[in-house]
Amino acid sequence: MIDRLLGRASLKARIDELEDENERLQKRFEAESERRSDAVTARQEAEERQNRLEDRIAQLEGELERLDDDDGLDLEYRRQERLRGERLEAVLDRLSSFRTGPEGALTATVGIGAGGGERVRNRNGNGNGDRESEEEKEGPHGVPEPVADALGDRAALAGDAAPCLVCVDDASLVSVALEGPLVPALDPMWSDRFDLEAEWFQPSGTYALALVRADLFAIGVYEGRDRVDYRGFESDVKGSHSKGGFSQARFERIRDGQIDDHLERCREAIADVRRDVDADRLYLVGQRGAVDAVAEEVDADATAAVDATGDPKPALEDAHHSFFTVDLSVL
Repeated sequence: MIDRLLGRASLKARIDELEDENERLQKRFEAESERRSDAVTARQEAEERQNRLEDRIAQLEGELERLDDDDGLDLEYRRQERLRGERLEAVLDRLSSFRTGPEGALTATVGIGAGGGERVRNRNGNGNGDRESEEEKEGPHGVPEPVADALGDRAALAGDAAPCLVCVDDASLVSVALEGPLVPALDPMWSDRFDLEAEWFQPSGTYALALVRADLFAIGVYEGRDRVDYRGFESDVKGSHSKGGFSQARFERIRDGQIDDHLERCREAIADVRRDVDADRLYLVGQRGAVDAVAEEVDADATAAVDATGDPKPALEDAHHSFFTVDLSVL
């Protein structure tokens, strides 16, 4: 009665209506937000599927191209092995001890070098008999012409293994490709032995190896295989966008900023180590995008993509192990 007389009844009714409307709008907003988050998640999943499909398409196209180049030949490596440590040392020693006639052993890198061409040379001059030429040439499958001539139909296997170092003799007793961390840009060279240096494949001297990921960093200073210094840290970087919370655009801006800050810390840590330690070389490994971003501003001697996760110190050991692993393919 009093509410009706004072006009409060209509106000209370209006308040109830507005509260009901506010509740409906809130539920609608929550539903729209959930649908938007579902759409963002679905887009991310679709992009991941698309990337996987594109990688698979590229792989199949490469296989098809190799089949076309092989003219129907079903070529396979005679044997493949991953080498490290003592086993790697033994294989390199065996290859280094191999002897032929004056110009019976060819050493060359495939897939490395300006212009893709290579020039034949030997230890004592500019060429090797009828191979003598200063003109850079490339044979089939992107393989230097001297290597293609020496391997014949199996030159395609050397192209598949690139970038690599190829050792082959004129009697085809030895024909191998070595995919190592520090394969040099070596012109094709005929000699009485294979031109091999242990430091192209094995850790030597004093060097720094840094593991760079979008949210993790670790750097070690090594003398040969032994680590003598270590520094590492992790940064708080957001993962994949989930339902609710930030919009996708804002989420990506925040995450990109966090990654940029983390990579700047990585560069500063590398600079600190290089000031404190007299290391001959710096190797950068880790996620390809993060490695490339850091490598733009530091003078790295070599970079490589490696899959090393977990806490910084064990991840660094995994990265070091992976970096100094050599793939041997018998052609």
